[in-house]
Amino acid sequence: MRKKSLTQLGETEMEVLHHVWDLGEATVADVRDRILDEREVAYTTIMTVMKKLADKGYLQYHKDGRTYVYAPAQEPDKVQHSLLRRLMESVFEGSPMALVQTLVRHEELSDEERDEIRKMIDAMEDDDHD
Repeated sequence: MRKKSLTQLGETEMEVLHHVWDLGEATVADVRDRILDEREVAYTTIMTVMKKLADKGYLQYHKDGRTYVYAPAQEPDKVQHSLLRRLMESVFEGSPMALVQTLVRHEELSDEERDEIRKMIDAMEDDDHD
Protein backbone atom coordinates (compact mmCIF):
# COMPACT_ATOMS: atom_id res chain seq x y z
CA MET A 1 0.00 0.00 0.00
CA ARG A 2 1.41 3.40 -1.02
CA LYS A 3 1.52 6.16 1.54
CA LYS A 4 -0.30 9.32 0.55
CA SER A 5 1.78 12.47 0.63
CA LEU A 6 0.51 15.12 3.00
CA THR A 7 1.08 17.84 0.44
CA GLN A 8 0.37 16.10 -2.91
CA LEU A 9 3.85 17.10 -4.06
CA GLY A 10 7.10 15.33 -3.41
CA GLU A 11 10.34 17.02 -2.44
CA THR A 12 11.76 17.03 -5.96
CA GLU A 13 8.47 18.30 -7.38
CA MET A 14 8.54 21.24 -4.95
CA GLU A 15 12.19 21.91 -5.80
CA VAL A 16 11.42 21.97 -9.52
CA LEU A 17 8.34 24.13 -9.00
CA HIS A 18 10.38 26.70 -7.04
CA HIS A 19 12.92 26.89 -9.87
CA VAL A 20 10.20 27.44 -12.49
CA TRP A 21 8.60 30.12 -10.27
CA ASP A 22 12.00 31.84 -9.96
CA LEU A 23 12.69 31.69 -13.68
CA GLY A 24 9.16 32.49 -14.92
CA GLU A 25 9.65 30.14 -17.86
CA ALA A 26 12.04 27.22 -18.05
CA THR A 27 13.08 24.23 -20.07
CA VAL A 28 14.08 20.92 -18.54
CA ALA A 29 17.72 21.86 -19.15
CA ASP A 30 17.27 25.21 -17.36
CA VAL A 31 15.89 23.54 -14.24
CA ARG A 32 18.43 20.72 -14.33
CA ASP A 33 21.31 23.21 -14.56
CA ARG A 34 20.09 24.96 -11.40
CA ILE A 35 19.68 21.69 -9.50
CA LEU A 36 23.14 20.52 -10.60
CA ASP A 37 24.55 23.37 -8.51
CA GLU A 38 23.33 21.44 -5.45
CA ARG A 39 23.31 17.77 -6.45
CA GLU A 40 23.55 15.33 -9.33
CA VAL A 41 20.28 14.64 -11.15
CA ALA A 42 19.45 13.01 -14.47
CA TYR A 43 17.87 15.01 -17.28
CA THR A 44 15.16 12.36 -17.61
CA THR A 45 14.28 12.70 -13.92
CA ILE A 46 13.64 16.43 -14.28
CA MET A 47 11.75 15.85 -17.52
CA THR A 48 9.47 13.32 -15.79
CA VAL A 49 8.91 15.59 -12.79
CA MET A 50 8.03 18.57 -14.98
CA LYS A 51 5.61 16.47 -17.04
CA LYS A 52 3.94 15.24 -13.83
CA LEU A 53 3.66 18.82 -12.54
CA ALA A 54 1.97 19.77 -15.82
CA ASP A 55 -0.37 16.77 -15.54
CA LYS A 56 -1.26 17.85 -11.99
CA GLY A 57 -2.00 21.40 -13.17
CA TYR A 58 0.93 23.16 -11.50
CA LEU A 59 2.80 23.88 -14.75
CA GLN A 60 1.75 24.63 -18.29
CA TYR A 61 3.92 24.33 -21.39
CA HIS A 62 4.28 25.19 -25.03
CA LYS A 63 6.60 23.87 -27.70
CA ASP A 64 9.39 26.02 -29.07
CA GLY A 65 10.73 23.96 -31.95
CA ARG A 66 11.55 20.61 -30.38
CA THR A 67 11.84 22.04 -26.87
CA TYR A 68 9.10 22.21 -24.27
CA VAL A 69 9.04 25.48 -22.36
CA TYR A 70 7.28 25.30 -19.00
CA ALA A 71 5.68 28.11 -17.00
CA PRO A 72 3.65 28.23 -13.79
CA ALA A 73 -0.02 27.38 -14.28
CA GLN A 74 -0.89 28.85 -10.87
CA GLU A 75 0.47 31.68 -8.76
CA PRO A 76 2.96 30.53 -6.07
CA ASP A 77 0.88 31.92 -3.20
CA LYS A 78 -2.21 30.03 -4.42
CA VAL A 79 -0.25 26.76 -4.57
CA GLN A 80 1.40 27.37 -1.19
CA HIS A 81 -1.94 28.19 0.43
CA SER A 82 -3.55 25.06 -1.02
CA LEU A 83 -0.69 22.83 0.16
CA LEU A 84 -0.62 24.44 3.59
CA ARG A 85 -4.40 24.07 3.95
CA ARG A 86 -4.14 20.37 3.14
CA LEU A 87 -1.35 19.96 5.70
CA MET A 88 -3.37 21.91 8.28
CA GLU A 89 -6.43 19.73 7.68
CA SER A 90 -4.57 16.43 7.94
CA VAL A 91 -2.04 17.21 10.69
CA PHE A 92 -3.69 19.93 12.78
CA GLU A 93 -7.34 18.81 12.44
CA GLY A 94 -8.09 21.96 10.45
CA SER A 95 -6.92 24.36 13.16
CA PRO A 96 -4.89 27.34 11.93
CA MET A 97 -4.22 28.23 15.58
CA ALA A 98 -2.62 24.83 16.27
CA LEU A 99 -0.45 25.15 13.17
CA VAL A 100 0.76 28.66 14.10
CA GLN A 101 1.32 27.71 17.75
CA THR A 102 3.45 24.76 16.70
CA LEU A 103 5.53 26.93 14.38
CA VAL A 104 6.03 29.70 16.93
CA ARG A 105 6.78 27.35 19.82
CA HIS A 106 9.07 24.92 18.07
CA GLU A 107 10.94 27.01 15.53
CA GLU A 108 13.91 28.94 16.80
CA LEU A 109 12.65 32.40 15.91
CA SER A 110 14.79 35.43 16.54
CA ASP A 111 13.34 38.44 18.35
CA GLU A 112 13.31 40.24 15.00
CA GLU A 113 11.32 37.43 13.37
CA ARG A 114 8.78 37.44 16.21
CA ASP A 115 8.45 41.24 15.88
CA GLU A 116 7.95 40.91 12.12
CA ILE A 117 5.22 38.30 12.67
CA ARG A 118 3.46 40.59 15.16
CA LYS A 119 3.70 43.54 12.76
CA MET A 120 2.36 41.42 9.91
CA ILE A 121 -0.65 40.30 11.98
CA ASP A 122 -1.30 43.88 13.14
CA ALA A 123 -1.13 45.14 9.56
CA MET A 124 -3.55 42.41 8.42
CA GLU A 125 -5.97 43.37 11.18
CA ASP A 126 -5.70 47.05 10.21
CA ASP A 127 -6.48 46.11 6.57
CA ASP A 128 -9.54 44.12 7.71
CA HIS A 129 -10.89 47.16 9.59
CA ASP A 130 -10.52 49.53 6.63
